[in-house]
Amino acid sequence: MLRSHARLLFAAGIVLTLSTSDSSQFLVSASKAATTVPTPQTNPHPNKTLSLVSHRAVYELTLAKSVGTKSPTAAHGRIAFDFTGSACDGYVQNFRQLTELQPAEGPTRVSDMHSATFEDADGRSFDFKVQTSIDSATAEAVDGKAWKSGSGRLLVNLSKPKRSKVELDAGVVFPTEHLKRILAAAIAGENLLEVKVYDGSETGTKIYETTTYIGRPIADPAVEKAAHIPELDNIRRWPVSISYFDGGKKDDGPSYILSFDLYENGISRALKLDYGDFVLAGEMSSLELLSEPACTK
Repeated sequence: MLRSHARLLFAAGIVLTLSTSDSSQFLVSASKAATTVPTPQTNPHPNKTLSLVSHRAVYELTLAKSVGTKSPTAAHGRIAFDFTGSACDGYVQNFRQLTELQPAEGPTRVSDMHSATFEDADGRSFDFKVQTSIDSATAEAVDGKAWKSGSGRLLVNLSKPKRSKVELDAGVVFPTEHLKRILAAAIAGENLLEVKVYDGSETGTKIYETTTYIGRPIADPAVEKAAHIPELDNIRRWPVSISYFDGGKKDDGPSYILSFDLYENGISRALKLDYGDFVLAGEMSSLELLSEPACTK
């Protein structure tokens, strides 16, 4: 999901770059699973009926707010996000973010992060490949697979940054399942959702506790021209704000807050990435709906 990758970039200590390349060059390929991982028999999930549209979106990043002497004085960047799949075949996400950050002192920092993930339709398994680089330093990679055991605990098999197997908490969801739960809550008229999320962040062993606030449906038309397409006419959208906390550290306050408008079909616009002492805004500059095979589930 877009929000998890945008957060992941900063959680790794990376900050943003300006790109003038065609957005299609940002995409990295993903396959359903490089290896076979045992997954238990599952029951149909109530959120499986939600229909998420396959799409490709590009967001231009700018510095919206900066306070304090250690905050950046300028930031520019671009996010390219590619989402395909269905409740029949599972969901593939390709994400790339190139960014340029000018600190108050010192040289401009340039970063490049791209990822490819696959999440099965039932939210039981999750494949991920993430690569990040800062300036000219050697890229760091995280590569692995996570799945839920019969007892509900999260099992992770990592090949990078080093080969390891770990067992994590129960009651954890993956990014697309998180998105489905937010949409289900919004449709039901609920305004609060708390859930633990795993997305392969950092070294692949981290879980975030999240609190999501959902506002009332928005009646005003979207500002961006990219959102003015027939397929988004009469589609409900809600203002959403997600606070991410390090596991077990909610009393310390969120490490990051992501806000955006969320359409009922899973498309996001009007991003706001709040890191406390500075805020980045992401405006949708292009949106393309992608064809997908029919799914009757």
